[in-house]
Amino acid sequence: MLWAALGGTALLGLAGCGGSGSAVGHDVGGEANIKLPPLDEMVGGISGTTLLWIGLVVCLLGLGFGLLSYSKLHKLPVHSSMKEVSETIYETCKTYLKQQGKFLMVLWVFIAAIILIYFQFLQHMGAKVLIILLFSLVGMAGSFGVAWYGIRVNTFANSRTAHASLRGRPYECFDIPMRSGMSVGMVLISVELFMMLFIMLILPGDVAGPCFIGFAIGESLGAACLRIAGGIFTKIADVGADLMKIAFHIKEDDARNPGVIADCTGDNAGDSVGPSADGFETYGVTGVALITFLTLAVPDPSEQVKLLVWIFVVRVVMLIASFVSYLINTAVTKARFGNAKAFDFEKPLSSLVWITSVMSILFTVVTTWWMLGDMGDGMWWKLSIIISCGTLAGALIPELVKAFTSTKSRHVREVVTSAKEGGASLDILSGLVAGNFSGFWLGTVIVGLMGVAFLVAGTGLGDMGAMSEVKWAVFAFGLVAFGFLGMGAVTIAVDSYGPVTDNAQSVYELSTIEEIPGISEEIEKDFGFTPNWAVAKHFLEEQDGAGNTFKATAKPVLIGTAVVGATTMIFSIIMALTNGLAATAEVTKLGLTHAPFLLGLITGGAIIYWFSGASMQAVTTGAYRAVEFIKANIKLSDETTKASIEDSKKVVQICTEYAQKGMLNIFLGIFFFALAFAFLDPYFFVGYLISIAVFGLYQAIFMANAGGAWDNAKKIVEVDLDAGGTPLHDASVVGDTVGDPFKDTSSVALNPVIKFTTLFGLLAVELAVSIGTGLVTHILAAVFFVVAAYFVYRSFYGMRIHPGDSDGLEDPDIDLTAPSATATAADLPVPPVSQESPDSPASPTSPDTVSRQTHRAGTL
Repeated sequence: MLWAALGGTALLGLAGCGGSGSAVGHDVGGEANIKLPPLDEMVGGISGTTLLWIGLVVCLLGLGFGLLSYSKLHKLPVHSSMKEVSETIYETCKTYLKQQGKFLMVLWVFIAAIILIYFQFLQHMGAKVLIILLFSLVGMAGSFGVAWYGIRVNTFANSRTAHASLRGRPYECFDIPMRSGMSVGMVLISVELFMMLFIMLILPGDVAGPCFIGFAIGESLGAACLRIAGGIFTKIADVGADLMKIAFHIKEDDARNPGVIADCTGDNAGDSVGPSADGFETYGVTGVALITFLTLAVPDPSEQVKLLVWIFVVRVVMLIASFVSYLINTAVTKARFGNAKAFDFEKPLSSLVWITSVMSILFTVVTTWWMLGDMGDGMWWKLSIIISCGTLAGALIPELVKAFTSTKSRHVREVVTSAKEGGASLDILSGLVAGNFSGFWLGTVIVGLMGVAFLVAGTGLGDMGAMSEVKWAVFAFGLVAFGFLGMGAVTIAVDSYGPVTDNAQSVYELSTIEEIPGISEEIEKDFGFTPNWAVAKHFLEEQDGAGNTFKATAKPVLIGTAVVGATTMIFSIIMALTNGLAATAEVTKLGLTHAPFLLGLITGGAIIYWFSGASMQAVTTGAYRAVEFIKANIKLSDETTKASIEDSKKVVQICTEYAQKGMLNIFLGIFFFALAFAFLDPYFFVGYLISIAVFGLYQAIFMANAGGAWDNAKKIVEVDLDAGGTPLHDASVVGDTVGDPFKDTSSVALNPVIKFTTLFGLLAVELAVSIGTGLVTHILAAVFFVVAAYFVYRSFYGMRIHPGDSDGLEDPDIDLTAPSATATAADLPVPPVSQESPDSPASPTSPDTVSRQTHRAGTL
């Protein structure tokens, strides 16, 4: 696979070396031509550089708060049995991340090759190319680093939360995951903002622009890899562990199930690593999109500086607003629920989101008035309204998502009601209904807020040269995306709350703490309280339901940001192709009457559906292998209390193996499709980018909220109805396993896919135009398309469950109607080793599996 991909890249390099560099008329918008102006312009009576240096200090303070929270959390009391489990989870997470780090470097080679060819051989930037490559690594390391930090915090907060539940006081159960989430959120936003301010303040203006592009591509690559691979990993493990509840009628997170440790690792790989890297990249790419737009669309250098400085000062102010809102919400929550015996865990999470939204809007209005009040035509209040549309969306969207995914929502309860009489079939159908309805309501709200921003922008946002009205609208949409993530620290915090609460109940079960002799006396002696066994697990499961809901709320916020922000980045490509909208003949090609543009619109939808299928195929095949291994090796005798660490590690290995296989096919397919379509026709490519943004928005919302509805329907059955092990529970588990890849694999990964394709598209289009249109670019387009099609083929036919594993279903000589009730365990068919992965630990002929066949037969 890699040889095919490297061959296509090498061919591009040869074309680039021999290219004429004929980018005549397309200089506007080229990354090599983005130059940041001097930032020492007076803004609000203070030098712009001074304001940005103050912003750097605020970022350091935010980072300090996050690290201080880390330290305090680490010192919280925890029983040794729970600590041991959480450290085991962290070690498996660490192993997974190390493997992903190596994998990332392989993928970076492809990106580095394109950067080198374009900036060195076509733009002749010399040694500056090394700086761009360096910052692409910095961006990738940033995504990777915050992801690592997230799992480290979450994997010791989980055991502390489980331990706190023993006190029988729900506020303490809530406080720990909330503090860990805020630690992750503050560190993530502070590091990202610090890096961007560093580039603006330290690097020369003619280098800063290309470095922003390199930085953004690097962090986008890191997020795409960690989000897609993490989504595949977590759902292989989750599905594999969940199906054991049906197969053997064992409890949730049964310590004897070898898939549970992998599931806990997956909770962090998918719900902590993925969102952390995704949030980091989203925050950065949105900023880069606005920087690119302002340097290209605003002709007045003085206004450029004011708007650039204003954007980053507002981001700093919103970071402060998030911190202040957290302190206010914590004080209010403690006063209301500190001594309560029970409360709704969703209420303080919702209040935090709303307080932050209101505070951010107030801080934004005051800051904008102070900084831009002297600009004419009411610029300050117009920009305040536009950016506040995005900030308001950051609070409205979670409320709408709750209507479709909360354990208290009518849609989720409808799923449970349907399953009572209709089993898994109606459970699944009701979840699909919830997902479809959510697409309508969330799409309507996003369009409505963008419409308000458009109307305000239509009253004028200053001189932007040719076709100012169009540029005003694009700038407004970029600011809406900017506002979406203004309260990013809190968005990430409530999202990170989920994996901690999910892991906490798993840690509780895996520790088998209730079965330790003399445990009550030990806890009273060592920790000074008598454990309340009656309510501990109940609080943890209730928290998990709230965590599921708020994990779901962050997904549409991130995907909405990607789509709205993509409009700004796509416009940068349009600026490059139309010489800043001055070339009227080129502008007319951006309509439905131009066939390539229309065909691009149709093609983008095809890619979204391929991606959704390819990512779920990786989950399906990986889960098959995991189930195969777990069934063959699970020990359920009375003498067994826990699965062996060796078996648990092998399930983790299966998950990692298929996550990386699936990721490689998907990433290289997307990479070479972007090159193929950019080289085929730039206007085809613009239509393609618009299409994947629109199709991706609704596909992601539908899948995320349908999956969230199925997930919390299962939680209602397990917690509210206490119906574990019943047919209703079996039906809800089936629905949840369908929803798992919906909500945590395909939907969430569409966000970095859209942003990476759009951002990389800037480079791809300039590369194609610089080489020059004609036979060479069309040949390259054909080659790249063939390479991409190869990986599309591999994403199914290279990942599918081998026909030999179907237990004879494809053998025409097998009588499928023959009775099988008398079959014994020894007669059960054993699938042969997959030709795709003969050495996989899932193989039923591995030494470990063979040694347990006798035990398996006895169990069955």
